[in-house]
Amino acid sequence: MTELLVVIAITVLAVLSPGPDFAMVTRNSLVLSRRHGVFTALGIGLGVMLHIGYTLFGVGLLVKESLLLFSALKIAGALYLVYLGIRMLRTRAVEEEVAVDAPRVSAWTALRTGFLTNALNPKTMIFVVSLFMQVMQPGTGPGVQIGYGAIIVLAHVLWFVAVALFFSTPGIRARLMAYKRRIDQLFGVLLVGFGVLLSALSLRS
Repeated sequence: MTELLVVIAITVLAVLSPGPDFAMVTRNSLVLSRRHGVFTALGIGLGVMLHIGYTLFGVGLLVKESLLLFSALKIAGALYLVYLGIRMLRTRAVEEEVAVDAPRVSAWTALRTGFLTNALNPKTMIFVVSLFMQVMQPGTGPGVQIGYGAIIVLAHVLWFVAVALFFSTPGIRARLMAYKRRIDQLFGVLLVGFGVLLSALSLRS
């Protein structure tokens, strides 16, 4: 019971902490549509499933023990965040994007973006690997571990779907759409900042 409470508490804190996932869901919900935001959230859930899957299969221990592999994965994830940020900073003017971007970007593209943002997010990788390696006891059975993994995935999906629903609410979206270009610039700077910071931390470790 204590182990379960620790998993839930740490997961809630990790999910609520702002990061690339939050930035991407918020941006897609505001700039594109509610559907795009929800699919981005579902993609994030798939990314978390990937992290849990390789951790349960023991690859997480290999990643944690191999400094070179661990650092390479973190840098790759950081570079992807920088790439996403630069794409947002290079978006076109509001008048062009409103007419073109939403229909052109499919929901499946939003799902893929959410998946890659999380799958390549060093923060989530470190969180999942550390949680399973530090919190789980040697006697914790596979079924229980899978149950913990399901809780972690569900927490991410519920939170980010809620974020998508909130920021795509007509009243909120209508007010913020006047600042669409600024929103892209803001989240672009945030993603580039996250990427640069994570790269710096990876190179120092």
